[in-house]
Amino acid sequence: VQVVESGGGLVQPGGSLRLSCAASGFTFSRYAMNWYRQAPGKERELVAAISSAGDIINYAGSVRGRFTISRDNHKNTVYLQMNSLNPEDTAVYYCNTFIGRLYWGQGTQVTVSS
Repeated sequence: VQVVESGGGLVQPGGSLRLSCAASGFTFSRYAMNWYRQAPGKERELVAAISSAGDIINYAGSVRGRFTISRDNHKNTVYLQMNSLNPEDTAVYYCNTFIGRLYWGQGTQVTVSS
């Protein structure tokens, strides 16, 4: 099982980024996927979650209305579209899935700064 995040970078406040998480080594369409983030000095927190079929989605209150999670089960990829970014969104963003245990990617850095 492997999940690999990409798409992070430096963006100005109010800007947008789209993160991708490419999965391999398991039947992607059967498992829910999650995005987490960890800011410096803070605990890792759940940002968004999507069910295996993509029909059940949940967001943290701090990102609801600004972030959109989606998945493409043909491409084995989950996405996080992030709009209206602010400095409080600065963090390392991780995707994960639970298959008997949690599998994490290496993370991708998102920095929101002017």
